[in-house]
Amino acid sequence: MEEFDLVVGVSKALIAVDVILLIVIVIWIGSTITQSIRRKRFAKVLEEDVFEDGMRKAQVIDLREKTDFDKGHILGARSVPYSMLKQRYVEIRKDLPVYLYDQGMTLSTRAASTLGKQGYKDISILKNGYARWSGKTKTKKY
Repeated sequence: MEEFDLVVGVSKALIAVDVILLIVIVIWIGSTITQSIRRKRFAKVLEEDVFEDGMRKAQVIDLREKTDFDKGHILGARSVPYSMLKQRYVEIRKDLPVYLYDQGMTLSTRAASTLGKQGYKDISILKNGYARWSGKTKTKKY
């Protein structure tokens, strides 16, 4: 009888772990879908070559924190950390295209939503972010 109780206890524990894992997966999928919808609503996602071709006519905004920006950033980019965007978005002109990037695309998606709600129309995001950028960069000399 004790073996049966042990098996039942282990089975219940495994079911609980499965349920928790399923909940985590559902939340992750929901978050991914929400980000994708938000991104499509307010911005275009550009491949690196298209981003690089258009950036001369656009405002290129690096959303990473200043310390990361100083370690290396896309040549010609301006640092407007996402943490300061709500206070500093007025520095970004509405009449010019806005090219956003961060390490991946998470902050860029949030920033595109914030700017889109403020009336910015021409917003683009660098696909895969700075992490995979192979174009020209600049680092701050210490």
